[in-house]
Amino acid sequence: MEAVLLNYITQLTHEQLDTPLTVDDDLLGSGILDSIGMMKLVSFIETELSMVIPPEDILIENFMTVKHIITYLKTT
Repeated sequence: MEAVLLNYITQLTHEQLDTPLTVDDDLLGSGILDSIGMMKLVSFIETELSMVIPPEDILIENFMTVKHIITYLKTT
């Protein structure tokens, strides 16, 4: 799951990243993803994992980093 998320986010950002994305990179705070990119990521997760992420769960605490996303997904 980690590699799939990292690969997808890297594709979303195209050539914006100077260094390879890691599971600890702050996706929103560092500007890797904007709000539209985050919604695309949520849609990707829902499609790829056949799950629904309720709007109230789309919080910075759950989607700050890839590590946070994986932790959230494991608990839902």
